[in-house]
Amino acid sequence: MPLAARPGPLAALSAVYAGQLSRAKAARGPLLFVATLQSVGILLLLRGVVDERSSLTAQQVVAGSSVLVVAFVALNLLAQRFGMLRGSGALDHYAALPVPPAAVVLGTAASYATFTLPGAVATAVFGCLLYGLPLTHLWVLVLVLPLAGASLAGLGALLGLLAPRPELATVAGQLGMSAVLFLGIIPAHRMPEALQILRALVPSTYAADALARSLGPHPDGGLLVRDLLICAAVAVVALTAASAAFRKAVRR
Repeated sequence: MPLAARPGPLAALSAVYAGQLSRAKAARGPLLFVATLQSVGILLLLRGVVDERSSLTAQQVVAGSSVLVVAFVALNLLAQRFGMLRGSGALDHYAALPVPPAAVVLGTAASYATFTLPGAVATAVFGCLLYGLPLTHLWVLVLVLPLAGASLAGLGALLGLLAPRPELATVAGQLGMSAVLFLGIIPAHRMPEALQILRALVPSTYAADALARSLGPHPDGGLLVRDLLICAAVAVVALTAASAAFRKAVRR
């Protein structure tokens, strides 16, 4: 009897995505609520201290809070998920499937990032209304959120697969989300030089900066495209590294 043909890359990715999405549906409500509520809380908290004349700071606060919704799920929870899979030996199940490691990593990452989209959009719209920013260029979210989700999900998967214990994966994911929070909502020019260098190493800051630029009256298209391209490049590197870490983990 001839062996069944292996599915193509797109079919394998779709199968993993659908399976992980259905597995996480039960927790969709709490995930969306918690991820969105914390970002809305930050917007409300900072509204009392942001000067109404400081539009650049307002733009960065709204953009950083919106990207934080993505980071909560795509970075923090995905690091925990892959850490748990690695610690329990469940990765062997995925390794036995006729799908490439990249499809497992990308499909799982995409399923988690999907839950963040409604909350991130709601946070951005609420933030613009709260801080009096224009809604004209919010269409940039169509580009920013997938790229931010891909880069952060790749890093989350990588942290979970490299951590020797699930507890360390959880800590790493939470530390990563904290970095996204503090470095994303503060404009780069208001930071000390040492923190500016650290900020440049965090991929989500480029997504936040791209969104922040679009919230101004006259967005700089060139800088916006540059930030999005950097975020896309990091996403490719992170997902590739996570796929390599997956192969290494299942060989042990």
